Amino acid sequence: MDQQTNTQWGGRFAAGPSAIMQAINASIGFDSRMWRQDIRGSLAHAAMLAHVGIISRDDEAAIRAGLQAIATEIEAGRFQWSEALEDVHMNVEARLTERIGEAGKRLHTARSRNDQVATDFRLWVRDAMDGLAAQMEDCIRAFVERAEEHADTLMPGYTHLQPAQPTTFGHHMLAYAEMLWRDRGRMLDARARLNADCPLGAAALCGTGFPIDRHMTAQALGFDGPARNSLDAVGSRDFAMEFLASCAICATHLSRLAEEIVLWTNPSFGFVKLSDGLTTGSSIMPQKRNPDAAELVRGKAGRVTGALVGLLTVVKGLALTYAKDLQEDKEGVFDAAENLTLSLAATAAMVRDMRPNATRLAEAAGAGFSTATDLADWLVRELKLPFRDAHHVTGRLVAQAEARGVDLSALSLEEMREAEPRIHDGVFGVLSPSASVASRRSFGGTAPENVRAMAAEWKERLS
Repeated sequence: MDQQTNTQWGGRFAAGPSAIMQAINASIGFDSRMWRQDIRGSLAHAAMLAHVGIISRDDEAAIRAGLQAIATEIEAGRFQWSEALEDVHMNVEARLTERIGEAGKRLHTARSRNDQVATDFRLWVRDAMDGLAAQMEDCIRAFVERAEEHADTLMPGYTHLQPAQPTTFGHHMLAYAEMLWRDRGRMLDARARLNADCPLGAAALCGTGFPIDRHMTAQALGFDGPARNSLDAVGSRDFAMEFLASCAICATHLSRLAEEIVLWTNPSFGFVKLSDGLTTGSSIMPQKRNPDAAELVRGKAGRVTGALVGLLTVVKGLALTYAKDLQEDKEGVFDAAENLTLSLAATAAMVRDMRPNATRLAEAAGAGFSTATDLADWLVRELKLPFRDAHHVTGRLVAQAEARGVDLSALSLEEMREAEPRIHDGVFGVLSPSASVASRRSFGGTAPENVRAMAAEWKERLS
């Protein structure tokens, strides 16, 4: 590396190893966002210390008032964060001691930054889980609203991105409602496991000799109880891994819809239109309407999945208990939560905003011989053909229609009887996309009456 490059990029470390150590060791640049959780944990810890007689009631009152004043300072943007103090815990504690004196130095009795950060991080992730679960519900509501509105709107259903069978736009929307409901369930399941164990009081790794009441602090912080093993309490981050896994699955579902929106808004498809508020133009091509919101939702799934892989990789080689590697557990979690929050908001906005082109969707619903399965089913129902024979007859009729460049419904009865002499004119009643979707009334099927009933069920579930 030449001297000019070194000066440009590494100049701040010219002071030598101590500057490098401070920069790599400090986490205040990202963990300051846990200040609410840090203060909440400290308030619970101080109340417990006073309750069991480790500190005086006067000291606890001073600590409580001091921490509340610090919270006000931070909220107002007047708090000065110091990299020299490394992290959110030491910054808050130093300011507390500055404000209230000797009592502030007693707050850290019977705890360590190891159990403190594990507690703060759990509290932060729990708050994020609650917010994301609520967002998922709102997104589901958006899908249900559109499903109810478009229960009869025909559209093509695909497998392999090839026309397969006609479906409805409403049924398509409800598919994503199902996915997001499972995502919400995964998030709440992960929350329940996170909430089972409060690390506070595990201290550095082996607990403490002070007569603390860990059940009291766990209850004060809304946990089910204290962590039952102090080594596990400070050294494990599977709650964060599970959170990220839940986020990654949800982001993947949102990315699938985003990809569909990118396709649907392409003029070659012309299935839906997004308003100017959710698209962008081009700096050089005035005709462009780019689905950038959808593309960014699609792209952010990579960041969220990357955060999961990153944390798994950080933890996989760590012997118990705490190691400084675990400082790397937070940035990915914060980033994933922030980007999934934005992705859910953008998805709900796009779903509520997009305007399906019913005419174009209906045209596409009938393309590619999409009612061929309905023809095969009719042959089984009406003529009692074995399904494999019906499949073969239908294949011959599709080839015949394809050779003529027409749809199945354009074949004459005589032409159809060349493939199967018993076919009668009742067959034409199943060859339209609307007849196809109307016939699929099996539970979970695409029939409009099913979609309306399921939308009503969703509204009741979400009420």
